Amino acid sequence: MCSLLHVTDVNFEETIQNNKLVLIDFWATWCGPCRALAPTIDELAQEYTGKALIGKLDVDENSSTAEKFQVFSIPTLILFKDGQEVERLVGLCTKPSITAIIDKHSK
Repeated sequence: MCSLLHVTDVNFEETIQNNKLVLIDFWATWCGPCRALAPTIDELAQEYTGKALIGKLDVDENSSTAEKFQVFSIPTLILFKDGQEVERLVGLCTKPSITAIIDKHSK
């Protein structure tokens, strides 16, 4: 079972406030690097079940949240801890670099 959450402008605040550690992938369907990153995000969602919530937010369909967090390039991964942004990765990242920031804040 995959625990990947599709985050929207409507459920974004509730998602980051109600979960201790949340990684959001800001992406779009037309973005090649976003599509390349998608399998890694899916793997992370499964591997971090119970430890961190992994979600995806389509910037075209949810532009107000993307604008609020000044996401100008995609993919952008933002890690939230206790509702606050603690890390940000921009561009196509490796799985080890993503797991490193999640692990750093999950202690």
